[in-house]
Amino acid sequence: MIDFAKARTIMVDTQIRTESVTDHDIIAAMSEIPREMFLAPALRPFAYIDDDILVKDAEGGNPARYLIRPTPLARMLQAAEIGQSDFALIVGSPTGYAAAVLARLAGSVVALESDEALAASASEALTEQGIDNVAVVTGPLEAGYPSEAPYDVILLGGAVEEIPQPLFQQLKEGGRLVGVLGYGRAAPAMVFTHTDDDFGGRSVFDVHLPPLPGFQRPRSFVF
Repeated sequence: MIDFAKARTIMVDTQIRTESVTDHDIIAAMSEIPREMFLAPALRPFAYIDDDILVKDAEGGNPARYLIRPTPLARMLQAAEIGQSDFALIVGSPTGYAAAVLARLAGSVVALESDEALAASASEALTEQGIDNVAVVTGPLEAGYPSEAPYDVILLGGAVEEIPQPLFQQLKEGGRLVGVLGYGRAAPAMVFTHTDDDFGGRSVFDVHLPPLPGFQRPRSFVF
C-alpha cells in the first residue's frame, strides 16, 4: 500500500523546495492537500510523480487534459503573489487540485472548466475535502467568467497560444494574470499586471505545459 503522506512530503522536498519555491503558504498547502484524492482511483498511485497526469484523452479536436505536475503550478502561484483577501479565477480545472491549492492562498476562487464531466468530478473532490471557498463553473475557457469579474488573480491551468483580450479585461486594477504562453519545450511563464489600462507582461521562468482547449490561433490557409 502506498504511503501517500510520505509521497507528498517527498514531492514537496524534491520537486517544490528545490525549484526556488520559498512561499511558506504554497509549501504548506502542497504538503497538506491530498493530491491523490483529486484523481480517479486507478490514477492515484501516480499522484506524486514529477510529470503531467493524463485525466482525459483528446477528443473532438480538443487536446487531452492533464493534472499538471506540481513544480510549475507552485512556481506560477508564487509569481502571482496571491493575498489572503484576493478573488481568483482559475481557467481550466480538470481535477480541482490546482483550485484547492489556490483556495488555500486566496479568499475565494472561481474554477472554470469547459468539460462538464471533469467539472463535476472536480467539484465533488473539492466538497469531499471540505474546501468551501471554490465555486466550480462551466463554460468556454477562452471567454473567462465575466459574470463574477473583476478578479485580483487569473491563473491559466495549462499552456495557451494566445491570451484573448476578454481575459485581460476581467482583471482588477493591479490584478495579475499568470500563464504559459506557447507550446514549446521551453515556453515562457508570464505574469501580466493590469496598470492604468495597460497589461504589461514579464517572463518569470520557462516551462512546457499541456495546452488548454480553446486558445489556439485560427489557422490561415495558403493557396
